[in-house]
Amino acid sequence: MTELLYQGHGSLRFQTNKGTVVYLDPYAGEGYDLPADLILVTHGHHDHNVITLPAKKEDCTVITNAEALIDAEYRKFTIKDIEIEAVPAYNDHHSPDECVGYLLRFDGLCIYASGDTSKTDWMEKKAPALSIDYALYPIDGIYNMNAVEASECAALVGARHNIPIHMKPGVLFDLKTAQTFNASGRIIIKPGETLML
Repeated sequence: MTELLYQGHGSLRFQTNKGTVVYLDPYAGEGYDLPADLILVTHGHHDHNVITLPAKKEDCTVITNAEALIDAEYRKFTIKDIEIEAVPAYNDHHSPDECVGYLLRFDGLCIYASGDTSKTDWMEKKAPALSIDYALYPIDGIYNMNAVEASECAALVGARHNIPIHMKPGVLFDLKTAQTFNASGRIIIKPGETLML
């Protein structure tokens, strides 16, 4: 079955039905033992790009914002059974030229990892037509949007399930902050917990 492991902060691990292992923004928590087929990095801040942390297969592919966004073009990739599409992500602390979100498609699912961002035009103009199954939003309100704005973004995007991440600097998870995220289909996952998608 398709699995999502929340490792804490903005770090996640996906495993597809075919066993393909994907790490998103590796930095924190446990669960880096499964060798990676793919590592995705949304931007170069230290709490998102510790690509040395996960175990890796010999043919592991690493895609960072530098590969995903070239000359203002958001690029698409296919790695094994996963389709990846970079999308806009930005706010006062994250330049639109140096930060991306990702759409991941595998096992009949569409997953939106928003990256470190606030509300974007893409969320309003393009996302609603994509039938997104799971969306991940930062809610710390310091380097990103707060839970109120993230809830507004979730309403714009219209994913079936919405998951808060990146809640408080210096900690893996903060339940009180997570509970202020009021989006339809909300799922709160604690570090170390696995969600079957």
